[in-house]
Amino acid sequence: MNNFFLRISFILISSFIFGCKSVKTVNNENLKVKFLSEYILPESIFVNNTQVGGLSGIDFYDGTYYLVCDDSDNPRIYEASITLDNTQISKVNVDKVLLIKSTSDFLDLESIRFDGQSNTILLTSEGHIFKKKDPLFFSVNESGDIKDRFAIPESFKANSLQKPRHNATLEGLCIDFNKKGYWLGMELPLEVDGPEPQLEITKSPVRITFINSETKKPEKQFGCYLDPIAKKPLSNFSVNGLTDLLEYAENKFLVLERSYSSGLGNQGNTIKLFKVDASNATNTLKINSLANTDFTSAKKELLLNFESIRDKLTENSIDNIEGITFGPKLPNGHKSLIVISDNNFNTQGKQLNQFILLELTED
Repeated sequence: MNNFFLRISFILISSFIFGCKSVKTVNNENLKVKFLSEYILPESIFVNNTQVGGLSGIDFYDGTYYLVCDDSDNPRIYEASITLDNTQISKVNVDKVLLIKSTSDFLDLESIRFDGQSNTILLTSEGHIFKKKDPLFFSVNESGDIKDRFAIPESFKANSLQKPRHNATLEGLCIDFNKKGYWLGMELPLEVDGPEPQLEITKSPVRITFINSETKKPEKQFGCYLDPIAKKPLSNFSVNGLTDLLEYAENKFLVLERSYSSGLGNQGNTIKLFKVDASNATNTLKINSLANTDFTSAKKELLLNFESIRDKLTENSIDNIEGITFGPKLPNGHKSLIVISDNNFNTQGKQLNQFILLELTED
């Protein structure tokens, strides 16, 4: 995300991932994830005079991939095609750019989904808390004009007394399993809910909120604890937060967390994929402070720690993974997942436009 290295964050969280036309359901709870391949998109790719980078979200719908760029000076999304050769990503083509038009908002775009029911592209923006610009959840039409604005909880807004953290708000987005709305994932806890993750275990819950597609308003919410920061930084910055999610069954999610510790070069990122069950979680929508409330959080279980596949990746680098989507079915009939990294346009050192293909299986 933009200004990613200006934030400090932390622990325990849970969230899941769903949102593509080709994959409708995951039935068995005994899920496993397997690495298949990696593809690095060169940083020198330009489409209509815009550089392809800062890719903070990905979605797949009806054969097309949608990538969101978090360049707040020129907010945009790309349409792309990804060619799979059996179980390998053999080619990524970025075919089209769509500039997002807004003169009054601060658009730090973080997540993207294509809604087949409304035939619109859904986006989240973290806004700019310091400048009192609210985070946003909205849709755009094929021309890039904002079509619908959805209400978000008052606690997420820039002037909220519950104090959302700057550059740590609406990071994840997915379409509801029952197609009745959408789920928004906060990257870090509200200040009133708990501290940012640290190296030691702390109670750091993020809020995941359901938005009704008809009323366009928040309807329910649950809390999920983030993991601690994975590695001790060698300088003064570290963070762990939710970066994206998908709902694969009712109240059950795939969730990405990204931990970063500065001073470790390309070993600084630790990425984890969890499955999260919110079936018995407390509805926290009207709870002012989770730190002062006895609530039931969602249950979280680790599916994949990307450290286990580091030696299979370019330069042994796990980059700044921020987006996830279900892709097409694989030749063996299993479901695919594709994750994508935000290279921050290499403003903080050498980074990669990294695409990783995974296989999701059910025992």
